[in-house]
Amino acid sequence: MNNSVGNTVRLIGAGLRALLVLTVICGVLYPLAVTGVAQALFNDKANGSEIKDQSGQVVGSSLIGQSYNLPKNDPNDAEEAARPDLKWFQPRPSNGLGSNSLNTQYSLILSGATNRSADNGAVGGRCTKDAEEGTLCAQVVAAKEAVIADNSTTGHQVEPEDVPADAVTSSGSGLDPNISPEYAKLQVHRVAEQNKLDVKQVEKLVEDHTEGRTLGFMGEPRVNVLELNIALKSLSKS
Repeated sequence: MNNSVGNTVRLIGAGLRALLVLTVICGVLYPLAVTGVAQALFNDKANGSEIKDQSGQVVGSSLIGQSYNLPKNDPNDAEEAARPDLKWFQPRPSNGLGSNSLNTQYSLILSGATNRSADNGAVGGRCTKDAEEGTLCAQVVAAKEAVIADNSTTGHQVEPEDVPADAVTSSGSGLDPNISPEYAKLQVHRVAEQNKLDVKQVEKLVEDHTEGRTLGFMGEPRVNVLELNIALKSLSKS
């Protein structure tokens, strides 16, 4: 009996010592080491890839998109459709993005994408104006018409064939922070007109904020919308 009790005490003691050692190693030393290495070598990424405006204030993350909409007429009306603020470059369509941080209404967010097939609502194998309401084709057609209408200005008409796919479709997560250079360039005339800027200035802005493929071969060229709009805000004030 005494041997049994003694063995039990020794096992409990060994278990407690193991718990203490593992707690110190896994719960204290390891997290401190990983955090230290991350802060020393990857400070920007470790802190959420934050983006700051010209005043040094954090206005978002380079990894998460934001929408740029006008304030609602009735903030409490959940049914009121969002209206894009046309003085800013617009991101890809998404129902998950928070509000524009440049007007301090940014709020986080929902992630998700449609599970509809590419021909959902197609008529005769094509997306047309006859697509059934609520289908993916109907959303794409409506988005394309809006892009053409919003970005056509005096002396510059956007043609249907000029609208790239990312202008009318959301990303897989719905939170893509980037748009294609083609979509950014399509918006140049409208942004220039709305901000009373020269088209060449805005074209240069897009060019300066266009990133190439990662390592030269992975992914596609892209433009981060938040970074572009921060630069636009600065240019508009100059």
